[in-house]
Amino acid sequence: MSDWQNQLSKLVYSTEEGKIDDSPKQPEVLGESFKDGMLRISRQTKGRKGKGVIIIEGLEQPADEFKRTAQTIKKKCGTGGAVKDDVIEIQGDDRERVKAVLESLGYRCKFAGG
Repeated sequence: MSDWQNQLSKLVYSTEEGKIDDSPKQPEVLGESFKDGMLRISRQTKGRKGKGVIIIEGLEQPADEFKRTAQTIKKKCGTGGAVKDDVIEIQGDDRERVKAVLESLGYRCKFAGG
């Protein structure tokens, strides 16, 4: 096959997968930022049998970068955590340490809640 035939021949339908869509996919974005551009750090115990977690809201990034940021925060704080419902949950009660880590990563943040 010549070069021009390779450029013109592309798969448009497959019996296994159906219609083939070659359009570039937009990366999934997690989180939703606030108007002031600051991250909110709050403490929550609801539904966790009294165990406290730190909730980080206002971070808007592609999914893989969002998870990488959460992993960096967990490593620097020396705690566990998870990414749930477009927020980052960090185990424990040390909001000062989480704020210091976020500020070292270049984010502006403030405490929210009590």
